[in-house]
Amino acid sequence: MSRRGRGRTGRTKVVFLLHNAYAIGGTVRTTLNLAAALADRHDVEIVSMRRHRDEPRFTIDPRITVVPLVDERDGSADLTDPEYALAATDFPNSDKRYEQYTRLTDRRAAAHLTGCDADVIIGTRPGINVYVALFAPRRALRIAQEHLRHDSHSKRLRGVLARHYRRLDAVVTTTEADAEVYRQRMPLPGVRVAAVPNIVPAPGGITRDATTKVVAAAGRLVPGKRFDLLIEAFSAVASKEPDWRLRIYGGGARRDHLQDLVDGLGLSGHVRLMGPRTPIEAEFAKSALVVSASDAESFGMTLVEAMRCGVPVISTDCPLGPAEIITEGVDGRLVPVGDARALAEAMLDLITDEPLRRAMGEAALASSHRYDAEPIVARYEDLLAELMSTRGRRAWARGCSRAAVWTRRQTRRVRRALPGRPHLPDPRTTGP
Repeated sequence: MSRRGRGRTGRTKVVFLLHNAYAIGGTVRTTLNLAAALADRHDVEIVSMRRHRDEPRFTIDPRITVVPLVDERDGSADLTDPEYALAATDFPNSDKRYEQYTRLTDRRAAAHLTGCDADVIIGTRPGINVYVALFAPRRALRIAQEHLRHDSHSKRLRGVLARHYRRLDAVVTTTEADAEVYRQRMPLPGVRVAAVPNIVPAPGGITRDATTKVVAAAGRLVPGKRFDLLIEAFSAVASKEPDWRLRIYGGGARRDHLQDLVDGLGLSGHVRLMGPRTPIEAEFAKSALVVSASDAESFGMTLVEAMRCGVPVISTDCPLGPAEIITEGVDGRLVPVGDARALAEAMLDLITDEPLRRAMGEAALASSHRYDAEPIVARYEDLLAELMSTRGRRAWARGCSRAAVWTRRQTRRVRRALPGRPHLPDPRTTGP
């Protein structure tokens, strides 16, 4: 990438915008991983929309500058600012995090971005990407990361994003399948839509337990993760392999429901809800298999984390991530979505065939190197270089698109105004 001057260092400045860098979450973790990897070659800053505690939950590379915008700790003067009590107007109210944004957040984000000296600005959730489109200087490359699937956004939010994403340089998804959905359903002239997976670092100090008889799963205890389906499938496993156990890691609103299901199926001696664990790799290393029964995944982080530990994985072949992570029959298994029987059979196949399980674990570890920092950073470097070199061409495409839209509107206006053209009633306002 061409680097514009940054004082005596001459390094490119990359700024990430996070909802809350002080919290725990998949987007926080993956952003910190990428930021630390880029810090080898660039000056990196993380702007946190919110701050609710003194220290971040995750360790942040000391080379990274963290800038909180709104301080929500007890006693903060921001809590008494009149704008803190007003609803946000720039942050879209169709974003699920809207209730956590205020006019103070709008004002601070606008001020920081408008005066920003960054060369690259990367937003990490839809509403924040709107901030980037509205306020980031045009001299900077403006990038929207999408950590959720296109189809997980409401129709109203997708309409908002379609208007604002046109001002950006790129939209980056975590899977090629999702990037193709954006290309087909959200035409963005002059905007590069690319897929770059998350960095998943190799865990340190992990020792595999080759004798374990544990199947593990992890994630938020919410309906879409389908832990109910997994528990149902494991009831068939437990009836044939009573020495094996299922451990589910994570917290969420469905915990009581899932515990009732476990008890109702008579699996209390075989299935345990373990609660959240960080880092999860230490638990995966104690497992023989890691399973995901989700209806949909934007990426499939737990699958890669398990593979990093040399553990074979089984997943539903759901949109969009698992099929890009798992090579069927080589480093794991893919089964139809919502099929408890197929899920149980896949688990039993690997449980009863130790050599196959061991071979798949070795293949999983080997293929997990795709998610090392080096190849992911290289893909971002290539993308940034391409965006810089194609700025003129993409601006031309954007301008041509706007001109075509204007021409179509003018043509329709002229046709409606032609003498003798019959007036057609508006069906939205005319009754039968």
